[in-house]
Amino acid sequence: MKSHELLGQLSVVHQMMSHLIDSVPEDDGYRRHHPDIPPLAWLLGRAVYLETYWLREVVQQDASMTARVRPLFGTGAELTDALMQQLPPREHLLNWALELQDQNTMLLANPALLPPHALVREQRLLPLLLQQQAQLCELMLAQLSERRLQQSVAYRVTTPLRAAAPSQDHVDVQQGHYRVGAKDDPAALDNELPPQMVHLHSFRIDTRPVSNGAWLSFIEAGGYDTQAWWSEAGWHWRQSQPPHPHHWRRDSAGLWYGVGLNGPFDLLAEDAVYGISLYEAEAYAQWVSSLGGKLAGAVVQHEYQWEVAARTQAISDYGRAWEWCANPFHRYTGYQAPADAEAATMDFDAGHHSLRGGGLHSQRIQRRRSYRHHAAPGQRHLFSGTRLVFPPSKMPWHK
Repeated sequence: MKSHELLGQLSVVHQMMSHLIDSVPEDDGYRRHHPDIPPLAWLLGRAVYLETYWLREVVQQDASMTARVRPLFGTGAELTDALMQQLPPREHLLNWALELQDQNTMLLANPALLPPHALVREQRLLPLLLQQQAQLCELMLAQLSERRLQQSVAYRVTTPLRAAAPSQDHVDVQQGHYRVGAKDDPAALDNELPPQMVHLHSFRIDTRPVSNGAWLSFIEAGGYDTQAWWSEAGWHWRQSQPPHPHHWRRDSAGLWYGVGLNGPFDLLAEDAVYGISLYEAEAYAQWVSSLGGKLAGAVVQHEYQWEVAARTQAISDYGRAWEWCANPFHRYTGYQAPADAEAATMDFDAGHHSLRGGGLHSQRIQRRRSYRHHAAPGQRHLFSGTRLVFPPSKMPWHK
């Protein structure tokens, strides 16, 4: 992607973030509508801090601006009530953000004004900034979605969601050695490196992510009440959670609808389901497998399977919901942590799992085939769905 395209996307994200915090009452911009998501005001401040940090402190070796706000927005800042009380009021925050973003955009549009830093020379600065801003913008959208979910509405479904059988439209990927990770890509983040070869056994993969219609079939089959389909940890999690995707609600007639940033909407059977945890994805896979036939052996995909299928174009229908993967979020073999903490990925542990593909609110640069997202298995507020894999088809040469 060319520099002017990246810069245009960054400008759009700037405008969107300012608009998002300005679109709600001021108090709501400083409130957590979900305990796992920072308030809008802090997310905007963090975005401006990060962009200014890379441009001014790292590239230009000038920490005068970032040092003052590092205790508020730097890596390691704890979002306590005391810290939140130190945030400036909205008008001041927006003016500060607009001034710095305009200055930063001018510098990025005129790289000759910047010192000959490796980030600039290797064309890594713009992709890094855009991806960090996009991640924070997506969290702002998630926070606003949570705000909508907490508002009472009198909505009547126009077109009822109909249950659909799990898809049997699968594609085979043959056993072999395949590359995963980013190679010669200036947009590559630390968790995508180094690129490497992995050996995969043959498998079938859904051409599409799990749909709303198929999920409704799972609900109607007693999916949330049948302990046999859940892992021990998943069943424990289930006891404190409602028996439906996070963004689903029922109208007065008992019909399902969704709640998004713009309020309630009719759910389409063919759209990718989102708002589910990994525990729910695993239980769904167990139920699908229990149906037998071509669906026997269904499991949640591994992220290597997803990436290989995307690279070989076995699948192309992704980017509408983040897709849960079965594996813990891990460092690639040979991983080297960046020297700068602001570039380092956190949460490489068994308590977080990988997500792939991008969602409705992701930027184009986040939909790269090597891009890796992650979350705790019980989290369901990140617009996450899933995709299943199956044992390979029996080929003519198999005896």
